[in-house]
Amino acid sequence: MADNSKSYETEHVEEGGKPQGFLHDIQSRYAKVDPASYLRRPDETGTHYWGRRLGSLKPVELLLAEYANSELRQYLNALQLTFIGIGAIIGTGIFVLSGQAAAQNAGPAVTISFLIAGCAAAFASLSYSELASMIPVSGSAYTYAYATMGEFVAWILGWDLILEYMVGAATVGVGWSGYFKKFFGLFNINFADSWTEPTVTWDENPARIYYEEGHGFNVPGFVVVLLVTVLLCVGIRQSAWVNSAIVVFKLFVVLLFIFAMCGFVDRANYDPYVPPNTSGDWHFFGAPGIFAAASTVFFSYIGFDSVTTAAMESKNPKRDLPIGIIGSLVITTILYVAFCSVMTGLAYYTELNTATPVITAIESVEARTGKSWMWIKVIIIFGALAGLTAVILVQMLGQTRVFYAMAKDGLLPQIFTKVHPKFKTPYVATITVGIITALLSAVLPVDLLGNMTSVGTLLAFFIVHCGVIVLRFTRPDVERWFKIPGGKYLFIVFPVIGQVICVLLIAVAEVTTIWRLFVWMGLGWVIYFSYGIRHSKLHRDPIGRFAEVHANADTSKEEVYPVQDYDYQTNRN
Repeated sequence: MADNSKSYETEHVEEGGKPQGFLHDIQSRYAKVDPASYLRRPDETGTHYWGRRLGSLKPVELLLAEYANSELRQYLNALQLTFIGIGAIIGTGIFVLSGQAAAQNAGPAVTISFLIAGCAAAFASLSYSELASMIPVSGSAYTYAYATMGEFVAWILGWDLILEYMVGAATVGVGWSGYFKKFFGLFNINFADSWTEPTVTWDENPARIYYEEGHGFNVPGFVVVLLVTVLLCVGIRQSAWVNSAIVVFKLFVVLLFIFAMCGFVDRANYDPYVPPNTSGDWHFFGAPGIFAAASTVFFSYIGFDSVTTAAMESKNPKRDLPIGIIGSLVITTILYVAFCSVMTGLAYYTELNTATPVITAIESVEARTGKSWMWIKVIIIFGALAGLTAVILVQMLGQTRVFYAMAKDGLLPQIFTKVHPKFKTPYVATITVGIITALLSAVLPVDLLGNMTSVGTLLAFFIVHCGVIVLRFTRPDVERWFKIPGGKYLFIVFPVIGQVICVLLIAVAEVTTIWRLFVWMGLGWVIYFSYGIRHSKLHRDPIGRFAEVHANADTSKEEVYPVQDYDYQTNRN
């Protein structure tokens, strides 16, 4: 062992020889940057060794060194990261799910549901911002879990993020197809359901999935996902510019709807503001229905955390990631509340259970006033199509970067780490994710996909809250550009409240949705124990993994993200 590394026996003792307390023991474990500690000790039983592997931590120092060694092009600034967040957030949630939640769960009080979901997202944004400023690498919650709770929990989060990003992008693809069809319907051009609707239909109560007669294959949703896949393969710079242009147009459309239609709100549509529960199922209307709708529309806020997946392609991630996360969330929350207040005031809530509720609301005004609003309907549909395209782009960007991070750690096949020599993008991961997402959007309905995504994201947020608490006490020495307010101890109020909200929103989700999450996680565990744990680089060759990152680190970045000096070659002998 090199002289500048701590041995297992001495790391628990002060310089004066007095033993340290429990907290110091934990901090020592988290601060250990010793590749030899991942190897099996001579006196260690197989059961203990394999159990220890499940909780193996990935040191923050190694994560920072990986940023310095990144092959990806580092191009994004704070404004572009904020636009990535807005591009991911404003989409299916506001253009599709808002109307369904109002019609099925909360009525006009869906605005309160958005505020509740926004609170959950706000607390999560604080935790994400602190961790992102501390560990500015790709992988989002997966990476944070690896540094705080070990490899097995990290795998659970990585597998869970597939629900958030890949399945989420498929959800948006279905919504895109609905607005595509509606646009041509404005001009009396009606496309057949056989090629514009998903193959199967989902009913929540009673739970059943079945083939819908006349539905074949959702071609528009399939094609738009493939086009986005091509754009993502070409490069991050091109993707960022396209996303920024779309976001500007999307914000214009949302503001146009709010200000152009607010004068036509009929207050009678707000009565009752909280419809009474009449079905016998607490999910439908009444005060509980507001929380059930919050669980559904929480999908609307999914996306701000995708900013963290672009960390490897950010110029100054420690500063810019928190700006992008919090900035995008604040802007979109204000727009959501205003948008839904106007929409539910234009049409009675029972009319909004359509694939294009915004257009339905405008058509209600046309019927009431006798005036044509064709021009605004055309602009809004264009805005919805552009906005949904941006969401697909950002969600798939996030998923490919998570695949890339997991493959870098050996938990997924190494083919996903391949970076295109010209475009500097993980093109194999992008193509794989694109094909799977396109097929999901072509076959499955929006409500089935959306509910699964929301619950999966809430689970990810819960573990991120745990991670920020753990690292505050175990790695207080690591620099944080952004810190949750509250000082050394009171900060814990924010992540704890965030955890409680996440648990409550998961609890009010449909039971079948929770069961689907368990089934998905079970499938992930099978893959991890059959492949991931056996190919993890921190266990197959931990000394080589540390040496590889250390040897290839860019010295210009090393000044900002220092790599701990360690004589790896000596300790390989």
